[in-house]
Amino acid sequence: LALNPWDVVLCISGTIISCENAVVVVVIFYTPTFRAPMFLLIGSLATADLLAGLGLILHFAFVYFIPSEAVSLLTVGLLVTSFTASVSSLLTITIDRYLSLYNALTYYSERTVTRTYIMLILTWGASICYGLLPVMGWNCLKEPSACSIVRPLTKSHLVILSVSFFTVFAVMLQLYVQICRIVCRHAHQIAVQRHLLASSHYVTTRKGIATLAVILGTFASCWLPFAVYGLLGDHSSPALYTYATLLPATYNSMLNPVIYAFRNQEIQKVLWAVCCGCFSSALPFRSRSPSDV
Repeated sequence: LALNPWDVVLCISGTIISCENAVVVVVIFYTPTFRAPMFLLIGSLATADLLAGLGLILHFAFVYFIPSEAVSLLTVGLLVTSFTASVSSLLTITIDRYLSLYNALTYYSERTVTRTYIMLILTWGASICYGLLPVMGWNCLKEPSACSIVRPLTKSHLVILSVSFFTVFAVMLQLYVQICRIVCRHAHQIAVQRHLLASSHYVTTRKGIATLAVILGTFASCWLPFAVYGLLGDHSSPALYTYATLLPATYNSMLNPVIYAFRNQEIQKVLWAVCCGCFSSALPFRSRSPSDV
């Protein structure tokens, strides 16, 4: 096959994604103090994005060096599983943030740990089921007219994935609106109790809203174009549009470590300790609220 520049860019994107998220996975896995629910969810997100990056690399390698329909199904299944798990993990993190504020008094309890494991099982169970569909026969290899913009996924399969994304985005939007209200209310109460100036309350509220806007804005700008095009396009649509909408979707996995992991102060401490060559698994950390992640 002639080398497609878009595939090269996707492969490079996958390499960057893999390196970034591998760092997060290693840090969380090898730091015993990172066993709190919020770190488990961040680890799930990083694992999903790591698999997505590896899937992009493998897809490029197999398409150009070992062309095979069976292998193509496996790599596409891996990509569907990993990207679905990534989006679902973002939803679980949002739910965890909301509950940490809504049920602040009971958040640090055994019930939270149990709920976290249940969310992880549901996230990865549903993602693996989505990814196995092409491998188990729900593909368009024998009926090209049924293909979606992403071969060998069928049009109906991609429609389900796109609708699932819009559902997740709607739930996240609703939860973050509720989080914003809770944060604003708490900031106002603290300002009144401590007799702070109205400007302090305004600055705190604006900072919280800006953070939530960055999170939702990044997620929407990366995935919305591909989700919309997945609903509107089909096998006859130009491949250029598919690449142009799929590439920004991969950027979400590239930005997730920056937004959810590298901004966390505890993870920053471990990274600095590793860079300085003084890493110790017994480093003391203060477990912060998920709303601070």
